Amino acid sequence: MKYKINSTRQFIPIKFAILTVSDTRSKKDDKSGDTLEKLMQNDGHKIVKRQIIHDDRELIAKTLLEWSSDEKIEAIITTGGTGLTGRDVSVEAHRDIYDKEIDAFSTIFAQVSVEKIGTSAVQSRACAGIKNGTFLFALPGSPSACKDGWTEILSKQFDYRHMPCNFVELLPRLLENDRRK
Repeated sequence: MKYKINSTRQFIPIKFAILTVSDTRSKKDDKSGDTLEKLMQNDGHKIVKRQIIHDDRELIAKTLLEWSSDEKIEAIITTGGTGLTGRDVSVEAHRDIYDKEIDAFSTIFAQVSVEKIGTSAVQSRACAGIKNGTFLFALPGSPSACKDGWTEILSKQFDYRHMPCNFVELLPRLLENDRRK
């Protein structure tokens, strides 16, 4: 077994924000945002903010900066804008603001995608990083990619009981070098 659940640890809900990046989606047809919200809530987490914005690099970066400074938000997941077209700028906006990039997330997401969609996985540029002590993840805009990213990777890393390690136990330490005593 590659990992296990430590049943002596209590589950800790995380406060998430979901940002859908799209020029065409509205609240009525944001299936990717709906998928993420449902999966996260079913796992016991809280959604404290959800919004849809246009594919605009500066607007995405500005929103991520604002949200990552909000103490009520511990992790942000964006959906959309990770492809290869000219309008796909979520990855660039994310990387513009990261304090640290979580390189292995892209690799593991690609591995999961290959299992599901074969070589079409090369067209996705999912990424992750940290800003202001907040985790940020950029997932593709398809509901199935959001489901795969959550169920195969993020649900495990955002479960404090997941062993040998997880993102939850890192949260209190993300800003340790920025704190003045």
